[in-house]
Amino acid sequence: MFGFNEEQIAWFGLTVGVGAFMLYMVFIIAQLAWESKAGKFGTFVLFLALAFGMVGFLAKTVIQWVLER
Repeated sequence: MFGFNEEQIAWFGLTVGVGAFMLYMVFIIAQLAWESKAGKFGTFVLFLALAFGMVGFLAKTVIQWVLER
């Protein structure tokens, strides 16, 4: 497909696609905190609880990058 093999398409979807989705999720969490008037501590708790899974994905990416060097 357009000169790309399956591995390149999968890499692009996993890094760029999931990364864009994660940024969108951060926007949704921020919007939720804004509309609920959560305050500073409430916003922190929302980001801590709802964005905690993204930290694992980012850590996995960084660990792979470090080990491949």
